[in-house]
Amino acid sequence: MSIREFKLERFMAEHEFRASYVLGASDGETLSVQELLSLDPGSENDLLRLRLGYAEPAGSASLREAIAGLYSGVSPDEVITFNGASEGIMAFMSTALQPDDHVIVQFPAYQSLYEVTRSRGCDVTLWWMDEEKGWSPDLEVLQELAGPATKAIVINSPHNPTGYQFPESSFSALIEFAEERDITIFSDEVYRLLEHRADDRLPAMVDVPGAHVSLGDVSKAYGLAGLRIGWVATRDRDLLGRLARYKDYSTICNSAPGEFFAGIALRHRGKIVARNLDIIRRNVGLLDDFFTTWSSLFSWVRPRGGTTAFPRLRAGEGAFALCTDLLDSAGILLVPGTVFEHDDAHIRFGYGRQDMPEALERLDGYLRTRFG
Repeated sequence: MSIREFKLERFMAEHEFRASYVLGASDGETLSVQELLSLDPGSENDLLRLRLGYAEPAGSASLREAIAGLYSGVSPDEVITFNGASEGIMAFMSTALQPDDHVIVQFPAYQSLYEVTRSRGCDVTLWWMDEEKGWSPDLEVLQELAGPATKAIVINSPHNPTGYQFPESSFSALIEFAEERDITIFSDEVYRLLEHRADDRLPAMVDVPGAHVSLGDVSKAYGLAGLRIGWVATRDRDLLGRLARYKDYSTICNSAPGEFFAGIALRHRGKIVARNLDIIRRNVGLLDDFFTTWSSLFSWVRPRGGTTAFPRLRAGEGAFALCTDLLDSAGILLVPGTVFEHDDAHIRFGYGRQDMPEALERLDGYLRTRFG
């Protein structure tokens, strides 16, 4: 398999761990081991007794039961776990699709959502989101993009990097469109539960009629990216079998400690997600003030969910040059749109972390020095 460089991940690998502030991060505020264990009395002793042999390939029964509890009527047998959502993407694209299949991908997107598909020899069409319409992708355009060879539509909602969330009417129309054409929807839901208004939350894709697929992990809403625990939930038992056989060749099983910690997080998801939503809502308010102050330099579409926004740079140099100088001069990492294979005018801001107020204050000082 020949696959192109993953621009976002290469960019983050080079810069993330030398920055004083990662203002372009996509994850929620993390927890220490001590903080996580404190949510579950007795778990410290359970951890000390944990055996460090192979874990069950599909994921432990208790972990899959906790994941199934995120959905309506999904059984643990309709869940398979992976080493992060990234492996889940690789597994789905490698087993559900064949060369020459046509796949439509909401764009901009996390690169693996379309690049792995291309590497399989599939025909990939990007379904561009419209910034002037609040980053909404056009359903009428989707009708023009789909054809007899279309096997899957890949979506991400809440969306990285724009913060867009499908409204219920568009979501329902998309499902109806796919059902009429026997198209599978692969729904990247790693930001689900981080809708800024609870009323905006949509059903998980696995919970709607049809053999659709929900992708999840503990990296974003829970802030536990270091555990590397993700999953796929689907009622398509044939697909689940193919995913399991793929994992036999990729990672065989997850880390036993990672599964242990992820199980605690999922059992106490209410507390963790509520804390992260409090941080997010506070930080979005700060961004409202920041982008009002700097309206001559930036325009933005206020996000409705998730942890990221994708403002446009109105003036000055390109986004990549600005982000590079900002990192070198002030130790702040923002992510230019070019690493999303978008344009050089947009920048990803992340607002899921506790230290965003300090980072934003330092950014404000940098901009005042440069732009007055």
